[in-house]
Amino acid sequence: MSARYGRVLLKLSGEALMGEQQFGIDPAVTAQIAKEIAEIQSLGIQTAIVIGGGNLFRGLAASAKGMDRATADYMGMLATVINGLALQDALEHAGVATRVVTAIEMRAVAEPFIRRRAIRHMEKGRVVVFAAGTGNPYFTTDTAAALRAMEMKADVILKGTKVDGIYTADPMIHPTATKFDSISYIKVLEQGLKVMDATAISLCMDNKLPIVVFNLRTAGNLRRVVTGEAVGTTVTA
Repeated sequence: MSARYGRVLLKLSGEALMGEQQFGIDPAVTAQIAKEIAEIQSLGIQTAIVIGGGNLFRGLAASAKGMDRATADYMGMLATVINGLALQDALEHAGVATRVVTAIEMRAVAEPFIRRRAIRHMEKGRVVVFAAGTGNPYFTTDTAAALRAMEMKADVILKGTKVDGIYTADPMIHPTATKFDSISYIKVLEQGLKVMDATAISLCMDNKLPIVVFNLRTAGNLRRVVTGEAVGTTVTA
């Protein structure tokens, strides 16, 4: 089975680790995600991950309730580090060497982000989990994923969600919504489709970096995407 991509960046929301819970981290779900990542690692694919923190703390939601936006965003970044450590633990239980790399220095728990070192980890077959977003408030983890994908020279961003691609409207609310097999960056921006935020989409468009949006909850989907099967929706020029 040959891989379509040599180096990928997987964008996971914090909610992906929640499973059916309302909050926090479900160890069984995290272990299942780790198993899927271990599977693509075994194909020789270099893997980086950017993880969100929405299962623990949402900066945007807190700032809407009156908290200082920058403070709320920093708290959200810290939540992503907790998720990164949980994912690292699950990956290492699955036999995959993993490094958590943070944009905000906290050497006791993770490595600081040094671009060349992160690339070297990937070349040595380690999974690199990028935590703490971009290290700056006012930027989402979607933007962090686009930024890190460029810096790591990834071939593609894989956005794992709970739906099987991009639809004309939210399929959970509108059962008649239709799915796109592929769509251009411009259309995503024009139609305001909730794929990633506009900053992240613009960054990918400027650098011609494709995005594949797929359902992470379906077992084996990650492997299908990286081996080139028609899964999910591809966003390209």
